[in-house]
Amino acid sequence: MKELLKSFWTDESGQGLTEYALIIALVSVALIVVLVIFRNQIGAVFDRMSGALNAAPGEGYSPDFDG
Repeated sequence: MKELLKSFWTDESGQGLTEYALIIALVSVALIVVLVIFRNQIGAVFDRMSGALNAAPGEGYSPDFDG
């Protein structure tokens, strides 16, 4: 039993995957924190974009090729 536990303790086959999972989790938490902190500013940007798109002309753009 002692040898089995020792083999589990020294086995490093899943170490890389675990490290990547921890990095992804840390980045995800940081991104969520940033989005929560700046949610009002982000919402204001989308409101301005929506207003600009609603104020755009209804017809398509037709360039003047006559010069």
